Amino acid sequence: MSFEVNGTTFSRAPRAGQCLRTFLRELGHFGVKKGCDAGDCGACTVLLDGEPVHSCLIPAFRAEGRSLTTIEGLGGEDGAHPMQQAFLDAQGFQCGFCTAGMILTCASLNQAQRTDLGAALKGNICRCTGYRAIEDAIHGKSNVEERVEAGGAFGRSLPAPAGPDVVRGKARYTFDTQIDGLLHIKLLRSPHAHARIIAIDKSAALAVPGVHAVLTHEDAPMVLTSTARHEKDWMDPEDTRILDEVVRFVGQKVAAVVAESEGAAEEACRRLKVTYEILPALIDPEQAMLPGAPLVHPDRTTANRVADAQRNLVAEIHGEFGDVASALATSAVTYEATFHSHRVQHAALETHGGLAWLDDASVLNVRTSTQVPFLTRRALSNIFQLPMDKVRVFCERVGGGFGGKQEMFVEDILALAAFKTGRPVKLELTREEQFIATSTRHPMRVHIKAGADARGKLTALQLDVLSNTGAYGNHGPSVMFHAVNESIAVYNCPNKRVDGRVVYTNTVPAGAFRGYGLPQTAIAVEAAIDELAKQLGISPYDMRRRNIVRPGDPMLSPPESEYHDVLYGSYGLDQCIDLVERAMQADRPQGELSPDWLTGEGIALTMIDTVPPAGHIAEAMIALNDDGGFDLTVGTAEFGNGTSTVHRQIAATVLATTVDRIRLRQSDTAHGGHDTGAYGSTGTFVAGKATEAAAMQLATELKAAAANAWLCDAGTCTLDGEFVVSGVRRMSFVELAKLARAAGRPLAAQGNSEGTPRSVGFNVQGFRVAVNKGTGEVRILRSVQAADAGVVVNPMQCRGQVEGGVAQALGAALYEEMVIDAEGRVTNPKFRDYHLPSFADVPRTEVLFAETSDTIGPLGAKSMSESPYNPVAAALGNAIADATGIRFTAPPFKPDRLFPALHDKFGNSDEVR
Repeated sequence: MSFEVNGTTFSRAPRAGQCLRTFLRELGHFGVKKGCDAGDCGACTVLLDGEPVHSCLIPAFRAEGRSLTTIEGLGGEDGAHPMQQAFLDAQGFQCGFCTAGMILTCASLNQAQRTDLGAALKGNICRCTGYRAIEDAIHGKSNVEERVEAGGAFGRSLPAPAGPDVVRGKARYTFDTQIDGLLHIKLLRSPHAHARIIAIDKSAALAVPGVHAVLTHEDAPMVLTSTARHEKDWMDPEDTRILDEVVRFVGQKVAAVVAESEGAAEEACRRLKVTYEILPALIDPEQAMLPGAPLVHPDRTTANRVADAQRNLVAEIHGEFGDVASALATSAVTYEATFHSHRVQHAALETHGGLAWLDDASVLNVRTSTQVPFLTRRALSNIFQLPMDKVRVFCERVGGGFGGKQEMFVEDILALAAFKTGRPVKLELTREEQFIATSTRHPMRVHIKAGADARGKLTALQLDVLSNTGAYGNHGPSVMFHAVNESIAVYNCPNKRVDGRVVYTNTVPAGAFRGYGLPQTAIAVEAAIDELAKQLGISPYDMRRRNIVRPGDPMLSPPESEYHDVLYGSYGLDQCIDLVERAMQADRPQGELSPDWLTGEGIALTMIDTVPPAGHIAEAMIALNDDGGFDLTVGTAEFGNGTSTVHRQIAATVLATTVDRIRLRQSDTAHGGHDTGAYGSTGTFVAGKATEAAAMQLATELKAAAANAWLCDAGTCTLDGEFVVSGVRRMSFVELAKLARAAGRPLAAQGNSEGTPRSVGFNVQGFRVAVNKGTGEVRILRSVQAADAGVVVNPMQCRGQVEGGVAQALGAALYEEMVIDAEGRVTNPKFRDYHLPSFADVPRTEVLFAETSDTIGPLGAKSMSESPYNPVAAALGNAIADATGIRFTAPPFKPDRLFPALHDKFGNSDEVR
């Protein structure tokens, strides 16, 4: 068979039934990505005779005799197609996993298609950007500052260093490599929500040609751990084994087959015969603590960090300041309601997966898609009783995370298979496995009571929270503690009460997700503020101004925390409220709406601690090279959060040089040092602080070395571009490197940060919406978010983080929802039944920044990665309530959810007209 790929003709027959995506990747065209294998995401897009197609749906043999173009060949010999350059100029990407497919689709658009981008781009999903930067690229708008003076990098919109490789398909993600002798892992998963494994008959599976091993709970260490990764292990329950004899949710691992091919491994999984003892299952979290309820982990104790396994209680929190009941009884106005949040999938386009092998020194190497390589190394060391120097964990570029990759879902089984077979092994989860077997946002029931006096001052706030952590504890306790903290700590109120419980159920586990519990409680708290304001005739803006914390005020949520290191490093909440109010008042054309449409506005605010409590460690190293450039080594991972750009900007600014002279190495435990990981709003605030410290120390060393050569006072020396300067004397960094090498003392420095003290970030979201009273459809007419990010390191990049957070949160607020049936089974485990936001779904969000400078963060900066998500659903709920006069308490706000109440109030549209 003859194929032409990127202008080169070759003869090779694909395997029977092989799709075009895998065929091209086996040829080394790694720009063709796997996001779904169902034609839903567009990450695998290629051009077939000039037309964009999803290569996962095309049988490879159908490309015979036709012209194929992948992202690697789009630019021809010159290497840069105009659309690739446009994406560079606009920075139309974040993690970049979707970018190759997106560029190929955009490059194929004709002028007519460009007039309706919603339809033209419906086959390509981006989970990170919010699509505005992609639209900028299509229209040829440039957002980057290419030339910045030495020392002037901080605060400028500099492009991502990996950008050229991302747009050309050369950036390497987890599976973009070829390893000789690679074996493939497939997992048999439980069909039952709760069962004990009595026996597993491997004989038929082992008879499949190419099968090397079948691993079960009998092969796994007895060590209990958690899939959640934190710097402090006490934050997470120890309730999980690599493979267990008891399965506790539909989709849990039962056995792992290791074979020469994925096909052989899948066939062997089908032939495994498992005998189960079916156990009673618990699906409803409200029943979890009732007497007689099935027990999910009856053998766990407080020694496993499980509060009360006999009541399925993973953790609980109770506390009160003042007297809430008395305050409510004497308040001028009160509000009470129950809100429910739902399960949401992270939907990072690169699924969980990794490769593992033993090298010649018997070091376990794990190449994986993770936010926490150093914590994963520590976990593997503990589970397999290995010295830390015998485990290496690293990641290349990561295709999205959003908190879901702050977990260890695959690395342990990879390690087990590598040890059992002695061969390199690969495990790549399918999209369905991502839905049924990883983690979700925690569903919560939030009951709120609130009161205020006649002047609009809060008198009482009470939260009662029930969080469903699913079958395993993962991040359950810490998510719940976070959910009840900043959501009410942002308001001054003399009487506060919190009761929170985290319970087990026999459902897919919940875990870390952008915002970490705050979106679930914010929707209740912010609704209460609005409803109290409405009763008093006070504007939602003024109600918040009268009650928000201000510098000098304690930030309190009961019970009182043992950690007292959260400070007002900077304060811009008042600015954020003002910015949103002015923006929402500005006249903007809204288009024509029929009388069936009701319009309204809503706002919400949130506060977030910039670092988790109890410490978050980052170490950075930087060294002067012989060519006068610098090698900067950090442990934090890049998955669209922009840390690769930020760290170079910090180092270049401190060293008074340009970012092109900073070469970055990151996210590899073999590089030394330690980094807790890129989560909890720490990539800039903690790891960036370590980079700043290292660069400052190296700057001191450079000046001292030059002063020593000149026999002058180092205090007279400054850095300027590529030189140390003292008066009229100038010594280049190249000369300094040469002197240091001759003296046998390389110029290098190390910096570290322990994540304390912590600061706070603020976000305020505003929406204007239209709600169709006849159908329940919601349209976003205006979206504005103001953010206090301290000194903004990279305005273009930070704006993209906010836009992406708003878009992701809108997806969850309007239509994303994982549905679980009465047997505990996820019924919509694929994108086409889940409705991720596409280009047509996402409104443009106006992003505004408060003018502040944080006294704690690096060069005045603080975090802005997860916090933009937090106020979105709350603001949308308030806007819908303003439009309709109905308070909807359970997102997603789908038309079918809104319609019954709208119909009861307004009748059908024909009757209204």
